[in-house]
Amino acid sequence: MKKYNSATAKVEKTKLYNLLDAIKLAKDTSFTKFDGTINIALNLNLDTKQANQQLRGSISLPNGIGKTKKIAVITTTKIADAEKAGADFVGSKDLLEKIKNENWFGFDVLLATPEMMAEIGKLGKILGPKGLMPNPKDGTVTMDVAKAIDEIKKGKASFRTDKDGNIHSIIGLVSFSDEKLLENLETFVNSIKRLRPSVVKGKFIKSATLSATMGPGIRLQVSDN
Repeated sequence: MKKYNSATAKVEKTKLYNLLDAIKLAKDTSFTKFDGTINIALNLNLDTKQANQQLRGSISLPNGIGKTKKIAVITTTKIADAEKAGADFVGSKDLLEKIKNENWFGFDVLLATPEMMAEIGKLGKILGPKGLMPNPKDGTVTMDVAKAIDEIKKGKASFRTDKDGNIHSIIGLVSFSDEKLLENLETFVNSIKRLRPSVVKGKFIKSATLSATMGPGIRLQVSDN
């Protein structure tokens, strides 16, 4: 608590920081012994009860996110492609049975080819709450599994709105240079802006906050266009 209070004291609560200053401050207020993450939180002007205002997807960041994700692929048609591309686990009904019967979740991302979705759908109540259900919107249901695996390995920032219109994502590690974090942050924010539903009136990004792992939130100055 003492370290957190010390970090919080460095942040002006009401100030809106420009992106580069916020990145420097987030790194300065990181106090974990490990290489923490730099995280972005956006509060968007969305009515998430409407299906066309629920945002979900993934963004390829120019400098990756610095975290290696384990990938499982459920397929009957692209087994060789998935293995060659470096998937950690490849299978079909055997992997689904392992998830169902053993409560196995030794992976961070689940990819699937379309022909397997009827079987995967039966595990929706297991995969859905963990955010692991494959979805075409974020590129996790695809015939081009090699490309999907490559993008995830390089570092894609996944996101989905919660019921209050908030989006949370990682944009890199504290050890990244300021320049790399700035590139990633700008790419992420600009990508979200482009997803603005046409029905949204007024300001789209209501607020934006940057923070390091366990660190205080730093309010961002973000334009809406």
